[in-house]
Amino acid sequence: VQLQASGGGLVQAGGSLRLSCAASGGTFRRQTVAWFRQAPGKEREFVAAIRWSGGSTYYADSVKGRFTISGDNAKSTVYLIMNSLRPEDTAVYYCAADPSIILSSVRMAQQYAYWGQGTQVTVSS
Repeated sequence: VQLQASGGGLVQAGGSLRLSCAASGGTFRRQTVAWFRQAPGKEREFVAAIRWSGGSTYYADSVKGRFTISGDNAKSTVYLIMNSLRPEDTAVYYCAADPSIILSSVRMAQQYAYWGQGTQVTVSS
């Protein structure tokens, strides 16, 4: 499956963005789909994930209450709705997917086999 991330941009602090991760050459059925982000000079970090079967969601503490991950089965697309954005949310955001993620590995980037190309999010203060 190929992943295409989009929706990044420049926004002022307190603003909102919606990122999209579209699947092609396959679907998200039975997969866990996650968003990770990487800021300059920092390691890639977990942001949010959703289990396509059952719809369970998981969030990093830093985004809980501000970000929402959701999926559209008909469009094979996962969204990350980001509200109340902060300058520290500035990063390249990547979507990832894998059919074999166990609960303890949801937040581990190295466990995901499929990755999108990344989309830049810049939040100005």
